[in-house]
Amino acid sequence: MHKPYRTPGDPAYLPLHVGAALHPDVLPDIQGDNEGDNISPLNASYSELTALYWMWRNCDANYKGLVHYRRLFASPSLANRLQKDRFVRIASGKEIREALKKTGVVVPCRRNYYIETMRSHYAHTLDGSHLDVMRGILASKALEYVPMFDKCMASTGGHMFNMFVMRADLFDAYCAWLFPLIDELTKRIDASAYTPFEKRYPGRVSELLLDVWLKTNGQGVVELPLTSPEPTDWWEKGAGFLMAKFAGRKYAKSF
Repeated sequence: MHKPYRTPGDPAYLPLHVGAALHPDVLPDIQGDNEGDNISPLNASYSELTALYWMWRNCDANYKGLVHYRRLFASPSLANRLQKDRFVRIASGKEIREALKKTGVVVPCRRNYYIETMRSHYAHTLDGSHLDVMRGILASKALEYVPMFDKCMASTGGHMFNMFVMRADLFDAYCAWLFPLIDELTKRIDASAYTPFEKRYPGRVSELLLDVWLKTNGQGVVELPLTSPEPTDWWEKGAGFLMAKFAGRKYAKSF
């Protein structure tokens, strides 16, 4: 989270202030991502990845994961998901632990774009050249991941939002793979003329790499649905999606 907001009361959740090095006074009473080994100053471009890095380097829990203050895993219980209080709909630590027993990895339900591939959706809404650069990085530094990268980019869906919970050894292995790739991406892309929204491309590209890592390594997953403490404006989201695809209007904000 980057601003004051209600958080789940379950002790499985640790509220974490991202970008604390940039805005230390916003959330002074919760854990910041600027303590210990951290990349908090990069939050304006790395987005939630600064939280991921902080957990990798500073958290010794048996299971580690990431959700967002307005996008969380939902309870697998339909009765809970129908509750009026949207915070009752959030998956409890007990429910997540039960899901983790099956494979060691929990991800959000697959997001399907139907009329778009992962690559074409990114290219219509953002700058598709970012994916070309990342493919080149994989080809030079992690060649065994290129076939699955191509397959995932040609797919019409995937596990998005940099949301997951993993057994600690898997979490650490994923981060050790991911961050050198993202760091190299920022070296190869000149973002000096980008808007603040456009400069957040490292976090967006990283979303597309989770499935590449999981599938290349043959790692099974358990899916949980998503929920938000706030109503979703599906009309605005849908209109933005269609305008990007058919009218060439790039995204200028998050939905």
